[in-house]
Amino acid sequence: MNRLFLFLLFAALFACNRHEAPRKSNLMYYHDPATGKEKQVKTMADWDVKRAEIQDSIEAIMGPLPPLENLPPLNIRYTDSLVTPDYTRYTIWFTAAENEDVPAYLYLPAGKKSGRKFPAMLALHPTGDPGKAIVDGAAKPDRAYGKELAQRGYVVIAPDYPSFGDLKNYDFKHDRYLSGSMTGIFYHIRSVDVLESLPFVDKERIGVIGHSLGGHNAMWVASFEPRLKLIVSSCGWCEHDYFDIGPAPDNEEFRGSGRLWGDAQERYYPLLRDKYNFDDHAVPYQWYEVIGLLAPRPFFSHSPVNDDNFNVEGVRVGIEKGIEAYHFFNAEENLCVLYSDVGHNFGDSRWKAYTWIDSVFHYKPNE
Repeated sequence: MNRLFLFLLFAALFACNRHEAPRKSNLMYYHDPATGKEKQVKTMADWDVKRAEIQDSIEAIMGPLPPLENLPPLNIRYTDSLVTPDYTRYTIWFTAAENEDVPAYLYLPAGKKSGRKFPAMLALHPTGDPGKAIVDGAAKPDRAYGKELAQRGYVVIAPDYPSFGDLKNYDFKHDRYLSGSMTGIFYHIRSVDVLESLPFVDKERIGVIGHSLGGHNAMWVASFEPRLKLIVSSCGWCEHDYFDIGPAPDNEEFRGSGRLWGDAQERYYPLLRDKYNFDDHAVPYQWYEVIGLLAPRPFFSHSPVNDDNFNVEGVRVGIEKGIEAYHFFNAEENLCVLYSDVGHNFGDSRWKAYTWIDSVFHYKPNE
């Protein structure tokens, strides 16, 4: 275990334990299907029941995850390319489902050796009209994690999220999903299928990274996709009681919506508006439960102390509760939090995240 990993782990545990008294959590309790009574999770069979309960609560606000069986071929089409000394970046389209095509950047390392297997990353972009181009450096430099991981020798896929990039005209009202978030989860799962279809990708070393919108999308997709072996979320989450992106627009759609109006947009989960009436106490899941779904896999949360969207105190509360699942798996060392002294930015902390990814995957960049 390298010094950086130990430093980050120490920072995470120190920050999590700074509260004077533990907060009550129901993460390690489930409802017995036979009796309906609440019981403590003690076995893996118990945890399987609890895991299904949490996934059901996510689907209650996002809609059901579509079936993953009997899907059409990916039919990957290469439409453009950019060759650099370190990688080739292709613009591709692939078929996620019938009549559903997804655009993405696909980065392939230069000089691929016959028979060699590369680690791979799913890079999910933050909010912004350029979509996938943001992780290629089209916006702020600290969002270029798709390109930078490719420069380190990773295979990278960076799809557009619906309503951004080449999906900017996505029609939420006439699709088959109940939320944009579930659309994203399904498309991101299919992006993993694309990575696994490449013969030079090591299927045991596929991870996901994202900032802001991409940060919580990384956690969402990993909640349903066990093939993702590590998760990096930057500025992507905090418990609902601490979330605040400012006042809602003064229009009929969001009037009286409170702090969670941003989550209720069509591109995220409008059932928060239509089913739960913007009631933050009625939201059926908690973020510490999402962390539970990630366990025991390595999870790196970059959570700045000055993030004006995702309040750091809401992160500390979530980590304090979510770590219970890592305790259950005896995998506390896999939960890593970096509380950097910046705002809603990835900043220089992204390089620490890359080093952490290298360490988890036992990979030397450009080896």
